[in-house]
Amino acid sequence: MQEKPFSQACENNKAPILAVIREYFADCHRVLEVGSGTGQHAAYFAGQLPHLIWQASDVAVHQPGIEAWRTEAGLTNQPAAITLDVNGEWPKQQFDGVFSANTAHIMSWPEVQRCFTGVSQVLKPGGHFCLYGPFNFDGQYTSDSNRQFDAMLRARDPESGIRDFSDLNQLANQHGICFVADHPMPANNRILVWRRQ
Repeated sequence: MQEKPFSQACENNKAPILAVIREYFADCHRVLEVGSGTGQHAAYFAGQLPHLIWQASDVAVHQPGIEAWRTEAGLTNQPAAITLDVNGEWPKQQFDGVFSANTAHIMSWPEVQRCFTGVSQVLKPGGHFCLYGPFNFDGQYTSDSNRQFDAMLRARDPESGIRDFSDLNQLANQHGICFVADHPMPANNRILVWRRQ
């Protein structure tokens, strides 16, 4: 049996995230999670949102961990995770909603661009894209801790780093995805919400 990976951050933020996304995914049947990581969020959200199918996805190296959480949860609305690299092929099927947490600052900017392109391809008209994580506004950090986190990210990988809202929103608009809301979250994070035209 694969040992389940664990993220304390996922454990801390799952309930506050659910409180926000519950509204946007209320009428959804299928939601795609991009970059499911440990798989904790997928198992939790699927359990809390039994009206929809929660489709986890990530690169191949994370699949065993996601599967371990899924197997333990034993939910009928959480199918096996699909392998998804933002640089490669995206699913052919359409989704009523897309969710992603703590991915934009890990990816390079070209990968963030490809992620928004992919989201625009799989998100049905009227569907919401909810993106969780730390973001800058007008080139400014929202906290000293985010400034330090960004420095750590860039020291580890110069291609990564906290993204600015205006850059992300410009990307979204290029793909017919319009900004809806900005929800402040604990620990200097936010959920940015866009809607497909």
